[in-house]
Amino acid sequence: MGVRVGLSGWRYAEWRGRFYPSGLPQRRELEHVASIFPTVELNGSFYSLQRPPYYERWRDGVPDGFTFAVKGGRFVTHMKRLRDVRVPLANFFASGVLALGDRLGPFLWQLPERATLDLDVLAGFLRLLPRTTTEAAKLATEHDDKLKADPWTDPGEDRPLHHALEPRHASFADPDALRLLREHDVALVTSDGAGRWPVFEETTARLVYVRLHGPTTLYTSRYDDALLDRWAAWVRERHDSGHDVVVYFDNDGHAHAPRDARRLLERLTDVAEPWPRA
Repeated sequence: MGVRVGLSGWRYAEWRGRFYPSGLPQRRELEHVASIFPTVELNGSFYSLQRPPYYERWRDGVPDGFTFAVKGGRFVTHMKRLRDVRVPLANFFASGVLALGDRLGPFLWQLPERATLDLDVLAGFLRLLPRTTTEAAKLATEHDDKLKADPWTDPGEDRPLHHALEPRHASFADPDALRLLREHDVALVTSDGAGRWPVFEETTARLVYVRLHGPTTLYTSRYDDALLDRWAAWVRERHDSGHDVVVYFDNDGHAHAPRDARRLLERLTDVAEPWPRA
């Protein structure tokens, strides 16, 4: 995979006329994103269980090679805080994520800022995460009646799955937490949150996952040239060490995210995956 740079979501009214051409129908906004960037975070899955037809429509709306990073449900991460989540995970994986097929990228599990480390809880959660589409489909069969849509339990072609954990509390720098993440090949997200939470830079998996939420004000501040130079060097160092790297810009206010993502890509042309593909 090499290096991929993309956006945290795409449905932002503020981008219309700034990033999206004036008059572009909303239904074509994902298509526009995919014409410029090779990946995007799918955020709707965080707020509620989606339905298979939605995933099929997203899959069919992007070209070959494009990938969606799918954000894990907040019921798992924020309400249950990773505790006793076997059935909630089954519901999540049965909701249609596997319908993305070869457009399915990594799963992102974002924790709330006040969620502190509990090693037993973390270990139990990591053990539950499926490592292949076949494992995910098997787990999906354990869904309960909270899943309102028809379940999707077809694994398609068996493919590996990758996971990334985004804690926002300093306790997750604990060496035992890092050891657990490495044992399960789960990436510890490097998350720039305008100083509100720690920026973890440890690599715990083959995948390196970066989220840039804004350098000075969450979601609304832009990255200047000096900061982008620094992030480009940081990404290149991980790439040169043999890691696949994904970077997502979440400073969506004022359409900073697509502009900054393009500017970072300009600094990484020698290592970023060529896009669009010929």
